Amino acid sequence: MAITHEQSLENFSAQLDYVLAQYSGHGYTAGQFNNVVIGGLGGSGIGGRLARLCFLTGASIPVEVFSEYQLPAYAGNKTLVILCSYSGSTEETLAMYDDARARGCTMICIAAGGELRDRATRDGLKFYTIEQGFQPRMALGYGFGFQLLLLAELFGMDMKAELAGISQKLKGEKEALKARATSLFDYFRQTIHHKFVVVCDMAFEATAIRFCQQIQENAKGEAFVNVLPEANHNVIESYYEQRDTNFILLNSGLNERTNLRFTFLKGVLADEQNRVFEFPVQQFNLWALFEFIYITDWLSIYASNAKGVNNMEVGIIMRLKNFLTQA
Repeated sequence: MAITHEQSLENFSAQLDYVLAQYSGHGYTAGQFNNVVIGGLGGSGIGGRLARLCFLTGASIPVEVFSEYQLPAYAGNKTLVILCSYSGSTEETLAMYDDARARGCTMICIAAGGELRDRATRDGLKFYTIEQGFQPRMALGYGFGFQLLLLAELFGMDMKAELAGISQKLKGEKEALKARATSLFDYFRQTIHHKFVVVCDMAFEATAIRFCQQIQENAKGEAFVNVLPEANHNVIESYYEQRDTNFILLNSGLNERTNLRFTFLKGVLADEQNRVFEFPVQQFNLWALFEFIYITDWLSIYASNAKGVNNMEVGIIMRLKNFLTQA
């Protein structure tokens, strides 16, 4: 029987504990490569996007995330390719595997099994195993955790102690975080059928994408991300009237000019009586990412229950997979 989302969240810290217990060094250094390409999609790809942004100012070589069938043109024998697929059978990720192998890239793979594990074993690649039984979108702790540690090693850092601290904090504050999730749901209860828009800065972009994915898959609702300052040059012009939208503002506070943009935007949205929640961020760090993810993961479950939809099933996605298989 599949592990439910509620069970996954109740024991979320165990995923981080597993990563810390199972992680072993890959032995690579950034000086061996010109760039890093992370490949993955959906619930398996978001961990790479989160990990990449954790090293946005600390990476000595470019790190990019691709959710495609092939690698970028610049990928070659001086490229480290990290591929993550929970099932190990994601067709785009397997296509990137073949592309990377043909180009002579160095590869590291992460999966719970499937063809990706078989290929990595066959080719003698560094491989990290994820525990089975989860929906891919609820196994974030595994993919994010492994990629965080392996990128840290690549750039000459050690984040094991910090990740262990996150695990302990999740255990100690679990009930308080769930209570905050309940309060957040109550704030949006009357408009839970409306779409969600998260307005964030670049530091929180992947975190915001994660929330939108959860609303989309679990609660079957539309959800979108607008990133400042870019969204101030276009999207802001659509806010002359009230929208059927639940707005969440998520600001790291790292840039004073962007802080001013958030202040102005909040005023514009409030003037038109929009539903706006400004998520509190005391300090931007790894805990801030996990805090938002954990609270809003619960929000997506509460939203699915309120809407009477099955958060374990992804019917249209399965229909798409069958369509592609038969094509």
